Amino acid sequence: MGQVIVITSGKGGVGKTTTTANIGTGLSLLKHRKVVMIDADIGLRNLDVVMGLENRIVYDLVDVVQGVCRLKQALIRDKRFENLYLLPAAQTKDKNAVSPEQMKELCDQLREEFDYVLVDCPAGIEQGFKNAIAGADKAIIVSTPEVSAVRDADRVIGLLEAAGFEEPKLIINRIRPDMVKRGDMMDIDDIIDILAIDLLGVIPEDERIVISTNRGEPAVADENSKAGQAYRNVTRRIEGEDVPIMSLDVEPTLMERLKMLFGLKPRR
Repeated sequence: MGQVIVITSGKGGVGKTTTTANIGTGLSLLKHRKVVMIDADIGLRNLDVVMGLENRIVYDLVDVVQGVCRLKQALIRDKRFENLYLLPAAQTKDKNAVSPEQMKELCDQLREEFDYVLVDCPAGIEQGFKNAIAGADKAIIVSTPEVSAVRDADRVIGLLEAAGFEEPKLIINRIRPDMVKRGDMMDIDDIIDILAIDLLGVIPEDERIVISTNRGEPAVADENSKAGQAYRNVTRRIEGEDVPIMSLDVEPTLMERLKMLFGLKPRR
C-alpha cells in the first residue's frame, strides 16, 4: 500500500505546485518508485502546465468522482518519466464538485497501485483544503521566508494537527542566502522556531526553476540546477535517507575579502 502525502501551504504563490511536480518527478526517478500526482485545485489547475502535460488532458478529477470515466482513463502517464502519472483537476468546476469522502475513496484506490500519491492542495483553508487532506496520511507544508507566508503556514499546521496529522514536515522555498546574510530575509532557524516542526528541505532561489516551470520540465531532472539538487535531497529524505541540508553559504565579495585581509569586519 502506498503513502498519500498532501503538499499544502496557507498562502498562495509560495511554490507549492512546483514543489509537488519536483517531488513527484524526483520520487519516480529515485529507485523507480511509481508515483501519481493529484491536482486538487479544482477551477485553478496548474500542475498540468508545470509538468508540460496540459495538451493531453481528456478527463479530470471531477469526471472520475462523478462516474463520467474510469480512473485509469483520467490518468496521464508522463512519457519522459515512465513511473509518473498525473490526475488533473477540472478547470470549469468549483471546489464543491468533490467531497472529502470522494477524495478519500479516490486516494485509497490509488494507493493500491502506486508507491506514492501526492496531492497538490489549493491555497487557503476552505473546502479545497478539506478535500485535499481527506485521504492523506502525511503532510508537507511549503513556506517562503516571508512573515505573511510563515504566519499562514502556522495556521495550516494547527489545522493539520487538529485533523490528526502527526509530525507534518516543512519545506522552506525560495530562500536567498545573500538577503539572509544582510538581515533582509528571515533565516531558517527563525522559521523553524516559529513553526516548531521538522525541516524536510530548503530550496534556494534559482532562476532555472522559472525556466523549467515555463518549459514544463521539472528542475529536479536538471543536474545543473541548485534547486533541482535540493529537491533531489528532499526525495531521498522522504525515502528515509539521512541527507544533510545543502549548504547555502554565500561566497564573500571582493570587498569583503579585502576587509577581512586587513582585519576589518564586513558590514552586515
